[in-house]
Amino acid sequence: MDSAAELHERGLTALNKRRYDQAEKTLALAAMEAEKSGDQLRRARIATTQAYLVYETGDPDGALSRITELLGERWLTEEAEGVIHCQHAMLLLRRGHTADALAAFDRGIGRLNGPVDLATALVNRGGVYLAQLRPREAAQDFEQALGLWPEGHEDQRAMTLHNLGYAQYVAGDLIAALGSMDQAAPRMREMSPAMAATVDQDRAEVLVAAGLRVQGQQSLSAAAAAFGELGLTQRQAEAELALASHLTVTDPDEADRVARSALDGFEEVRASGLALRARAVAFEAAVTAGANPSDDGEALAGPLEEQGLSWPALRVRIKARLARIRSAESAGLPTRPASGRVIGPVPPEAPIDIRLLERELRAELAVAAGRALAGLRELRAGLDDFHLWQSSFGSLDLQTNVAGHGRILARRGLELAVDSGEADVLFEWSERARMLASRVQSVRPPSDPALAEMLTELRGGVGPERETQLRQEIRERAWQVKGSGQVADPILLGDLQERLDKSALVAYVVAGERVVALVVTADSVNRVDLGDSGTLRSTLGGLLPDLDVAATDLPGPLGAAVRGDLVDRLAQLSKILVVPLLDYIGDRPIVLTPSAILAPVPWTLLTGLVGRSVTVAQSATTWLARSATPIRLDSAGFVAGPRVMRASDEVAAGAASWPGARCLTGDEASAEAVASLAQEVDVLHIAAHGRHSAENPLFSGVELADGAWHGYDIDLLATVPDVVLLSACEVGRSNVRWGEELIGLVGAWLHAGTRVVIASPAVVADEVAHKVFLDLHAGLAKGLAPAEALAGAIRPADTDSAPAPFVCFS
Repeated sequence: MDSAAELHERGLTALNKRRYDQAEKTLALAAMEAEKSGDQLRRARIATTQAYLVYETGDPDGALSRITELLGERWLTEEAEGVIHCQHAMLLLRRGHTADALAAFDRGIGRLNGPVDLATALVNRGGVYLAQLRPREAAQDFEQALGLWPEGHEDQRAMTLHNLGYAQYVAGDLIAALGSMDQAAPRMREMSPAMAATVDQDRAEVLVAAGLRVQGQQSLSAAAAAFGELGLTQRQAEAELALASHLTVTDPDEADRVARSALDGFEEVRASGLALRARAVAFEAAVTAGANPSDDGEALAGPLEEQGLSWPALRVRIKARLARIRSAESAGLPTRPASGRVIGPVPPEAPIDIRLLERELRAELAVAAGRALAGLRELRAGLDDFHLWQSSFGSLDLQTNVAGHGRILARRGLELAVDSGEADVLFEWSERARMLASRVQSVRPPSDPALAEMLTELRGGVGPERETQLRQEIRERAWQVKGSGQVADPILLGDLQERLDKSALVAYVVAGERVVALVVTADSVNRVDLGDSGTLRSTLGGLLPDLDVAATDLPGPLGAAVRGDLVDRLAQLSKILVVPLLDYIGDRPIVLTPSAILAPVPWTLLTGLVGRSVTVAQSATTWLARSATPIRLDSAGFVAGPRVMRASDEVAAGAASWPGARCLTGDEASAEAVASLAQEVDVLHIAAHGRHSAENPLFSGVELADGAWHGYDIDLLATVPDVVLLSACEVGRSNVRWGEELIGLVGAWLHAGTRVVIASPAVVADEVAHKVFLDLHAGLAKGLAPAEALAGAIRPADTDSAPAPFVCFS
């Protein structure tokens, strides 16, 4: 007869493979052998495994009853009792009873002596802390367990490290979370399909938090499906619950559907605590969608708190209060004080989304009480908290991805500022709303040879599968750069006026259904209402296609007709955005800070702006920072990419304006050579085919002799030129991410430290680019500011020739 330990191990293997009849028989034999041998610790372990088998075969109440009976046995040693308490805790956790589970773990852990038992219990207790969204306590347990696992327990070590990554994610340290999870993933994927699905599920949640919402949600859906195919109903429901939680912001109707599917799964396995969480997520989704929830928020919050789920309970309470306020507002009724507990203040260790939600509630309560300025103070404090977290990330991709977390506060602040009628308030919030990423002080990343090798491999041409893998690895490696932790305060209106000198700044604000412009000069501030946003959106709708088609070499009447449509659309945009402001602007140079919706506008082609110095700035604050010292215009370098008809002629003609200019053409225009040139000159001109990547804008790039040179390559430069001229189609385009943050190749250069980028948001005809840049270089070489030199190179759009939609960005 095999020993009790050997039989127990075989029974566990059968249980893990879901061969329940075999597991039951083998464990019964193991229990008899353990009782014969007097090994009480082994006997306790076998008995808890039998209880777990009862749970897995559909009788959770029977399993818990078995544990209770075991704890009354006289033969138990202290260590055996500790093992049973910890198994009791695990069964309670499976049902979602986290408070009871934590108490059981606390009773059991103090009785354990062996490192394996103790490490196992700490990992499992850490899981309870995670369920309660207490990442600090969870991380402490996981880190202690990592130090306890002996050799031969590499699977357990990998799972512990993965769990540590999840705790880091809950704490908001997304970079550390991905690092820990990725280190553990290879071993975990080899363990079983269920473990592979677990890796995918948890990693997907990190990606959603990092702003990759579509990719993360697709991965969560795939993980739920994988658990379903394995027959793991509870695990499938847990993945659905995670997916529903993340969908509440962007698709609350779908979030409600998925949460109710999870609820059905939890009710099937009688996991009542998790079913309660699914009902809470369905409640949040209904509130977000503006629908009437089927549950009462307070009735959900109380039981959640009893289970130790204080953060989910608080989120439900806040959502319920917000729903009451908005319902009263829509009915024209005064907001009544809420019954029950007063919310807040939320402690700093609360998850960032709850801290921001609480600020939103406090702002709405203040507004409902007629104290709009107090509401703005709450929103301002919330954004400051958000920026402090955001500044921990050094990657532009990650900074702009997570900006959506602060968007609700910024949007509400803009609405209140527009309603206030106060110019200084409107200006402040126009800056805050457009600075969700640019407020973070950028850092130059350290030298990263591994990242450079990945980009070189990508440039060299690889198969589709390897390309997808490389892009993901490049993106996530770039995320590893630590942020500065420094955030710039937006400039005040009075300070801006003191520094404007002869320029005028126009801040465009689109808030709700209203479009407003604030025209600021050194001696005046004027607010101009520009109408409803629907008209503006309609006019913008076909702008980029019009620009692209107008750049093609269409024959005779067809070309004239296409360009005529563009001229008409530009005239409409000018009538909306520019003409009403001209009396206030006068003949001054202009700095524009447009809302994200205006990203595709070719400002230099609008009536009233043609021939005028126009700079499009990320914000007034960043523009002034970049303007603090004179732009360097002492040296220039030129690059001609392959297969561009006039590229070599263009760079040769432009270089003629600059004594000692360096030119890279043909095979010389490699990524390595261009990177070297970019670090040595003040002005860099690249004439090449360009491509904007909507999937990940930092993979936008220009084509060089040895392949594409991307936004990620720019981050590898130790220094960058002050002025970058991109004679390449599309690379002036930017994606508007879910936080309404703009990102593209222009943003990559500015984030790296370039002062001015001149580029086009649309396709440009080769002949047009050649002419514009020839005139532009003549102006720059004479010492003109970039926007002024560009103004002299652009002529109005007409029906006879292709347009030149180049814009000066700063």
